[in-house]
Amino acid sequence: MNNNEKYIQFCLVQEIMETPDIIRNFELKNVDAVIEAVKSKGKLFFTGEGSSRIFPAKNAIYTSMRAGYDINLATDGGRQAAEYDLSDFVIFGASNSGSTKEVISLFDRLNKVGINDRYGLTARNNTKLSEMSKQTFVLSCGWEKAVAATKSAAEQALFYQELLAQTQSRSLADKLNGLADALQQALVMNIDPVITEAIANAGTIYFAGRNDGVAEELTLKTNEITRKKSDYLEGTYAVHGIEEVMNADDVVIFINPFKAEVEKIKETLVDGVGLTVIAVSDEDTVFPTIKVNDVGELQNYVYLAAGWNILVEVGISSGINLDKAERARKVGNEFVG
Repeated sequence: MNNNEKYIQFCLVQEIMETPDIIRNFELKNVDAVIEAVKSKGKLFFTGEGSSRIFPAKNAIYTSMRAGYDINLATDGGRQAAEYDLSDFVIFGASNSGSTKEVISLFDRLNKVGINDRYGLTARNNTKLSEMSKQTFVLSCGWEKAVAATKSAAEQALFYQELLAQTQSRSLADKLNGLADALQQALVMNIDPVITEAIANAGTIYFAGRNDGVAEELTLKTNEITRKKSDYLEGTYAVHGIEEVMNADDVVIFINPFKAEVEKIKETLVDGVGLTVIAVSDEDTVFPTIKVNDVGELQNYVYLAAGWNILVEVGISSGINLDKAERARKVGNEFVG
């Protein structure tokens, strides 16, 4: 993917290519009240739908647990969250439009039962969500024109990760230039045409990896960008029975595969099923590997960017209009007052 007309004619590509600068210039402002609330309660719940929750929330939980933060973190969609007792939690609802029905409904219920630590994260000013939140934060990236959310998901994730870092009296600010550079490289690196062709011709495209939001978010983006069927295989699920229904024309893309499982993956999927396995990693693997730079605790953003690059190449090679889905809507389930 690059700035040639072949790619840049699409709003999706334009928005993806803006992401490095959004990361480079990111600042977390006016969050003292949220930080104090999280420190006081020690519990933070993330909600939202689709891309506003999958990567932002799960990346926050994964990176915080790896770092050993003493905060109880959880996430689910608005409808399921409405069945929980969230009285001891600070709640963050992310909705680019600020009008996602499930989030609005949840915040309305929380308001009625007196749960007041409700915060919003949106891409627009003056929204229904802002009316229902104690404080609302507006992303710097602006409103996206393409159906598939990209730059907003990255900024939402960085907002949460930096917020949690600051609850621990630290900041990621000095790492953002390095992340932006690695992100840029992942977006413009050449994808082997053989890999692109294998994915474009796949019956089903599987993404496998940790429950940190990356593989799952790319599974959703596969539907929106390539219009192909996809599935997310969490952790080591790929070698625990699903091979029974896989076909030789399927492709499995492993995000940072567990080293201890590489030989089992090869034995089960490559040798057993005969399908194509591709890895996205910061080091070489036994599989065809899309190799990216290592940026430590911010690595997931680079894996996500490499995945965007792959999917754009597949979409372009398939002659798809990357901006206009046939059925998917920009705001999937919109609240109407």
